[in-house]
Amino acid sequence: MARKGPGRTLVDDVYGRLKEDICGGRLTPGERLNLAELAKAHEVSLTVVREAVTRLTSHRLVKSVPQQGFTVWPLSVDDLLDLTRVRIEIETLAVRESVLEGDLAWEAELVAAHHLLAGAGRNPAPPGARPSDAWMEAHAGFHEALAAACTSPLLKDLRRQLFDASELYRHWSVTLGPSTRRPFAKEHAAILDAALSHDVDRAVALLADHIQGTTDRIVAGRAEASAAS
Repeated sequence: MARKGPGRTLVDDVYGRLKEDICGGRLTPGERLNLAELAKAHEVSLTVVREAVTRLTSHRLVKSVPQQGFTVWPLSVDDLLDLTRVRIEIETLAVRESVLEGDLAWEAELVAAHHLLAGAGRNPAPPGARPSDAWMEAHAGFHEALAAACTSPLLKDLRRQLFDASELYRHWSVTLGPSTRRPFAKEHAAILDAALSHDVDRAVALLADHIQGTTDRIVAGRAEASAAS
């Protein structure tokens, strides 16, 4: 059931719930969205659902398919490579300014966000399972906090949209074998240390490697799976 929070509209609420369902894997890539059923499930009008889904379309979480309606954004290697290239450009641009300009309050918020992320990662999901909702939320919060001192609202909004779009590819990353797993906790800790030291070049380089590394392993894993089939 949709519930409006302070200052939120029904569209905002349904948009947020659908976004959580998509990024959390409850609505899967390529799955067709039945707007009437969604309206009934959220106890809102069809107009509200359509507005929310249209917003998700503009954020690359939903795709409008002619003659078919709306589906959750489908996955492809070409799309992942393009998304990664653009995300690195935008996210490192935002983080570069944030690390350069961040004050003591920003440092405190960043440390707190990393603490939540580290705590959420103490009980990792088993192989083949998606990360917990708590880890997904904390992970997004850490990247958000890292860029929080950037002074451009537009740049931060673009960063957030690209981050959300990349979360869809966790549908592929959870299928990777143990040999392709990475020490995410160490990577996040290294990024945190560089940011707190205001070592801009190192923080940006570590972040770019962090983003690109996930994509490289997903692409390699997909190629291995195709070769084995």
